[in-house]
Amino acid sequence: MSIEAEALPPKTCTIDRMITVEADVDKVLSGLKTSTRRNGRYADPGEVMELRGQRFEVTRVYRQTLGDLTDEIIQSEGYPTVEAYKTYITSLHAGMPWLPQMKVWVHEFRAL
Repeated sequence: MSIEAEALPPKTCTIDRMITVEADVDKVLSGLKTSTRRNGRYADPGEVMELRGQRFEVTRVYRQTLGDLTDEIIQSEGYPTVEAYKTYITSLHAGMPWLPQMKVWVHEFRAL
């Protein structure tokens, strides 16, 4: 049974905290970024976030391991390769290990 078929656990944060880094906001607004991965769950499917006056609807929320990432998958984060994304994420979170078995929450969204 996939996580999407199961009830989602309670959110650990609010949707307004899901994308806060200005470079990531720019990527969302330009259409380069259509997903974000977080340690916690920030939104439910159907929830709407607003970035600089533009609205985006969360379409899917599910778990994924870092080891499952491919260059093709990570392009939805606005990065050309997993290595580029890994460099970015580990620069934001000093001391964070990059463990293939680490699970993250994927939040996919689309412009409204």
